[in-house]
Amino acid sequence: MKKWLGGVLMGSFIVILILRYNVMFKNPFSNNTLRQRIFVNTTDPRLKWVQQPTVSPAIQSPEAVNQVVVADELVSGLFLDRNFSSEVQSSLFTWNEMKHIVNYSKGLPNALEAVREARIAWDNLMDIVAKKQQIEVNESSVDHKGKQCPYFLSKMDTKDFGDKGYKLRIPCGLIQGSAITIIGIPNGLSGSFRIDLTGESVPEEPNPPIVLHYNVRLQGDKVTEDPVIVQNTWTTAQDWGEEERCPSRNNKKVDDLKQCSEKVGKRDNRTRSKPYFPFKLGYLSVMTLRVGEEGFHMTVDGKQITSFAYREGLEPWLVNEVRIFGDMNLTSVLASGLPTSEDLEHIDDLDALRTVPLPLHRPLDLFIGIFSTANNFKRRMAVRRTWMQYPAVKSGTVAVRFFVGLHKNQIVNEELWSEIKTYGDIQLMPFVDYYGLITWKTIAICIFGTEAVSAKYVMKTDDDAFVRVDEVLGTISKENVKHGLLYGLINYDAQPHRNADSKWYISPEEYPEKTYPPWAHGPGYVVSNDIAKAVYTKHKEGSLRMFKLEDVAMGIWIAEMKKEGFKVYYKDEKRVYNEGCNDGFVVAHYQSPREMLCLWQKLQAEGVAKCCN
Repeated sequence: MKKWLGGVLMGSFIVILILRYNVMFKNPFSNNTLRQRIFVNTTDPRLKWVQQPTVSPAIQSPEAVNQVVVADELVSGLFLDRNFSSEVQSSLFTWNEMKHIVNYSKGLPNALEAVREARIAWDNLMDIVAKKQQIEVNESSVDHKGKQCPYFLSKMDTKDFGDKGYKLRIPCGLIQGSAITIIGIPNGLSGSFRIDLTGESVPEEPNPPIVLHYNVRLQGDKVTEDPVIVQNTWTTAQDWGEEERCPSRNNKKVDDLKQCSEKVGKRDNRTRSKPYFPFKLGYLSVMTLRVGEEGFHMTVDGKQITSFAYREGLEPWLVNEVRIFGDMNLTSVLASGLPTSEDLEHIDDLDALRTVPLPLHRPLDLFIGIFSTANNFKRRMAVRRTWMQYPAVKSGTVAVRFFVGLHKNQIVNEELWSEIKTYGDIQLMPFVDYYGLITWKTIAICIFGTEAVSAKYVMKTDDDAFVRVDEVLGTISKENVKHGLLYGLINYDAQPHRNADSKWYISPEEYPEKTYPPWAHGPGYVVSNDIAKAVYTKHKEGSLRMFKLEDVAMGIWIAEMKKEGFKVYYKDEKRVYNEGCNDGFVVAHYQSPREMLCLWQKLQAEGVAKCCN
């Protein structure tokens, strides 16, 4: 956390220097490879939404399946037979196996919305793919566009900033580490202004959701006469959420940073000055809104001021526009650290990064499934260049695939489609990638590891985790447990988070028990083939309990298998570090693309696992 915060402050300092300078000087994936044709009733009836029964949302009972929603009516458009290449067909293997996933959505937030939105995104993507294929018939008419997902955007011309506010389009969403820097002077009668991070609107909802509403009120409001900062969210379905105000006595923390800095609203008794507030009428302010792991963080003139936790269904990857309104004389707006894909023409090691096609039911020692979101291009490239280069992976003893949902943003989906065709290591999911739906990805990994290939063991990890594949193979081989294995950092006595402010909050309705059964932390755990196979079988039968915390869900499923007669062996691995890196690691979590490359270089040069910090 200290490293992250230090990066925030140093990054803000550098940006302040650069932008103040500009303010002053006005610079301005064989025939028998994984291939499966997709068939479904080609009729396309209207979506039918059915009132769900009032039972615990954490449990999806078989009796409730037909009461929830008619799957064919909702997702038929996602499973039409299309004339895809073998590479693309391979990337849709688990997609086809999950055509009834919507029937098992009870207890997963935004599930039906995610499938509905995926259908819209898929239709748009297929239209674009069809048009490009027509264009490419004549090579001379190919549209050579510039980079669709730029790393950096800026506006420094005051002519672009009108009285009606300013909007900066964010083409491919935000990711952890992205930052929006705004320089301006609060002016006018009130000096009050607002910054809104808005998402993509859908046809039936013309007003886009507001992922973050940041409102500075220098003259106070109905609650107080003193200057105040108000943060909130808005959606068509939920309207405005609960306000978070600063100054505040709330001690809530986001990424270990206080929701509101103690400095705000505090008076210096020695100088008898006015209470501190980061914005002043008529004075230049440099604001940097940075994307963290748990929420947004605002620094003003290099000082940490506020933090705002992401709310359910409103995540940074959804952001497609920054809107600034009110009494603010804007000087410049800058967006940096944006998600961007690599230009294929400039990748020298492209052949080494491409995945070797796998025959259907290929026997493997280990299959590794990686959770990734559509616009995390750089994280996937870092994994491809580092631990996916292990000899066991290159030889085909181990296979690795990214599990990625669709994005609401058309440009991101286009880039993802290109990536799918280029590398052959992505399994596309038939839903939009909300955090609350990661349990569906766990099911997908179990499906691929047992149905697409035949792996002795199946592992789940994240795209910001470095996995020492050789050590994982060595340990499970040494343990020689071929059935009923759960290997990872085991938590034996965890309790559900009952604090509504927690990112991992679980209500009594979602999980009434006081403690969880043993489970392994999500950054890296392994199950034996029989457990993964049982997950897939129970999923098909509709008897799998749905729970939004995927690692805990696996623990719950294994506990239920144990009750049914499974002999379960828990292997606790302390070298799986779920909150960073320690020397000698087997799995190191929260590693940036640069850190992943550094870890790999150290392993190659020194032959030992040493962290880069």
